[in-house]
Amino acid sequence: MPVYTAITQLDDQRRGEVLSEALEDLEPAPYGTGVFEIEDGSGLYEVTAYFEEAPDAVALDLLAASHGAGGFLVSEVPDEDWVAKVRRELAPVEAGRFFVYGSHDAEKVPGDRIPLLIEAAMAFGTGHHGTTLGCLKALDALATQGAMPARVADIGCGTAVLAMAAAKLWPEARVMASDIDAVAVEVAEANLAANGMAGQVECLEAAGFEHAALEAAAPFDFVFANILKGPLVALAPEMGGKVAKGGHVILSGILNEQADAVETAYVGRGFLRAARESHGEWTTLVMRRS
Repeated sequence: MPVYTAITQLDDQRRGEVLSEALEDLEPAPYGTGVFEIEDGSGLYEVTAYFEEAPDAVALDLLAASHGAGGFLVSEVPDEDWVAKVRRELAPVEAGRFFVYGSHDAEKVPGDRIPLLIEAAMAFGTGHHGTTLGCLKALDALATQGAMPARVADIGCGTAVLAMAAAKLWPEARVMASDIDAVAVEVAEANLAANGMAGQVECLEAAGFEHAALEAAAPFDFVFANILKGPLVALAPEMGGKVAKGGHVILSGILNEQADAVETAYVGRGFLRAARESHGEWTTLVMRRS
């Protein structure tokens, strides 16, 4: 069965969410919609709708115009087993001592690496993206330098691959993972179970540190925040109060040209740069609380 996508862009997240809701009243109605920030520093948001039959192009354009968006680009997506395709194309990833793989590559896990099973169906955080890869390499480097945190938080955890990596390195540490998306929290818990780590990471639905359990556990010795420039800068003031002196934050989801601005925001909150590395178009920053 073919799938049709309809995509447009606008410069305001809230208007994008309103447009996304309005799409559900179309006939034929989409079976799914979404609003995503475009990770190119433009400040634009992409609104996408998925249909099982060709949508009404005129109705789409009228709806877009009424919400201040450009016309929708409608495309027919070929009928294909996308998870199988991703499995074929995504090879296992080695990041320092970590080996990130899907179950279809289980026989390839080296005996001298820490395995992290993340299925190809998971949209973000498989280890192939430069942001996740950078975080894992930064984590590996800090562990090699002797880091021994007692409290770890993964803010905006996605698949929880980073939280799992920390829990594997430091099984005695208290590791917490939060995400604003309830589905991501469910995915995180499923990944923990798949790795035989159920209960080793506390998974919470929260925006940033806004959860009673996170508030009570702070200050943290180690924090991951693999999100985007805007939320990272917004978190800087709170991060200054949630990270213990001498503790580290690993920041990613940052385009190379955005790294200076993010670093400046954290230096202004009592952090010093410990490391900075680029992977493709993405930068990972390691900042130490002074």
